[in-house]
Amino acid sequence: MVEQAALDAKAIKLHQSGTGPNLLLLHCLGVDRHLWDIAAEGLSRHFTLLTYDFPGHGETALPAGAYGVEQLSQQLAAVLRSEGVQRTHVAGISLGGLVAQHFAAHNPNVVDRLALIDTTPRYVDEMRKMWVERAATARSAGTRALIDGLLQIWFTPEFTTKNPPAVRYVRDTISRTSGEGYALACEALGAADLRSLVKDIKAKTLVICGENDVPPFLDAARWLAAELPKAELRWLGPARHASVLEQPEAFRQALQGFLA
Repeated sequence: MVEQAALDAKAIKLHQSGTGPNLLLLHCLGVDRHLWDIAAEGLSRHFTLLTYDFPGHGETALPAGAYGVEQLSQQLAAVLRSEGVQRTHVAGISLGGLVAQHFAAHNPNVVDRLALIDTTPRYVDEMRKMWVERAATARSAGTRALIDGLLQIWFTPEFTTKNPPAVRYVRDTISRTSGEGYALACEALGAADLRSLVKDIKAKTLVICGENDVPPFLDAARWLAAELPKAELRWLGPARHASVLEQPEAFRQALQGFLA
């Protein structure tokens, strides 16, 4: 097993915008905090939005070495302490959703309400093998080599064909993401298994999933909604893995109603 060191909280710049209760938004693999400029547009009128970039993504530098979801969660806790954030709603998509699960389980006094979007507590074995392959491709050929395949997973064909700003954002941002940064995150995802922590999540939770996502994520959404004691499940559609980008208005309505 690769040794994993703590991640430096000082590497993270926390961005805040808006007024109202805190709402921390955690992005998915390969993009950055600007995902929420599209998905959460207008929510700053009701919430103080907190966003940042995961290591090796956006403005956050590559970490010194391998890390896991646990280290991402611990880094987040340190960032919030340093910024004096004592209480917040938390929403995370995919990678961000795994970090949100771990963080909520270990910091129940910080998390008010929780939204888990197109995520899972553990990837099925087939997808774990896929993370190994993606990490290898990112390192050898760069993230550009992954874009066409990822767009098929993230969006329905009709949405991709229209090439709206959300698709262009994903294409452009993934192309700029460090291959090593992407690969390290792939390895963190492939190693994660948070199933035993779900019982420790005390926050009322909204589970959101694109109705056209791949079967393992559909199954994970149902599992999370069934296992979490205070959970409700909402499907967005038509939408695949990037449901908050394909159906941003429906996402915002669902989230705002849940947090109200």
